[in-house]
Amino acid sequence: MTERIDSPANKKIKLAASLHNRKSRDKEGLFIVEGVRLAEMAAASSWEIVFGLCTRTAAAEPRVQKILAALAARQCPVYETDEDIYKKAAATVAPQGLLLVMKQQQTSLRQVLSAEEQPLLLVLDGLQDPGNAGTMIRTADAAGCSGVVFLTDTVDLFSDKTVRSTMGSLFHLPIAVQVERQDLLAALQAKKVRLLVTALDETACQHFAVDYREGAAVVFGNEGNGVSQELLAAAEKKLYIPMLGEAESLNAATAAAVVLYEALRQRIHSQ
Repeated sequence: MTERIDSPANKKIKLAASLHNRKSRDKEGLFIVEGVRLAEMAAASSWEIVFGLCTRTAAAEPRVQKILAALAARQCPVYETDEDIYKKAAATVAPQGLLLVMKQQQTSLRQVLSAEEQPLLLVLDGLQDPGNAGTMIRTADAAGCSGVVFLTDTVDLFSDKTVRSTMGSLFHLPIAVQVERQDLLAALQAKKVRLLVTALDETACQHFAVDYREGAAVVFGNEGNGVSQELLAAAEKKLYIPMLGEAESLNAATAAAVVLYEALRQRIHSQ
């Protein structure tokens, strides 16, 4: 490791602690990755790592030693500190002793749409729960989506809980953030990608009946209010997931898994 930090007033400790606040993340263009598994995936990615913090206890673990070696190969500085000072920078209740400060990677909507000839996109329209958003990114990765779009008024991609909930899929998929709805509609039309939205109304069809084999962007809306009126009005098709029990609705992340895996099923069988 580069050197030791012995004071909670150290600038790097203060910077890391500040990044748990969105205003600071936006100002600095940085975010935090905590924990061994996420650090492994970050170190293996192409994303820029500014510096790391590691406790002596964590550094003694063989798995962490491999991560530290990977970071050293990237010439990324890692600073040793004790547990009490480390906790000043950490957000988790039971920190694992390894934290990375990373640069936010920005992806344009054009880049997301250009990832595949017939893209399958997950679009988040005003979702507010970071756990839902992160889990949906993880599902999109597993289901073979070509990218994810966060529209304006959607939860921050780089919040602590969103990042943790992605379980590293954040580093695998192109994700465009703060996209205006009109910009999305114009880009989908230019690329000839179908706009499909989840909705509970009489004009919606079951998600099984929708064809996802060509380019499609599937929109999931705010947990309480659903998809915005602007996208509902522009949608080529509205879809819903049939439910036979007494449950009023599905969690947004669960709904995304159901729909995206139907899309995956159709795409696999069409090959």
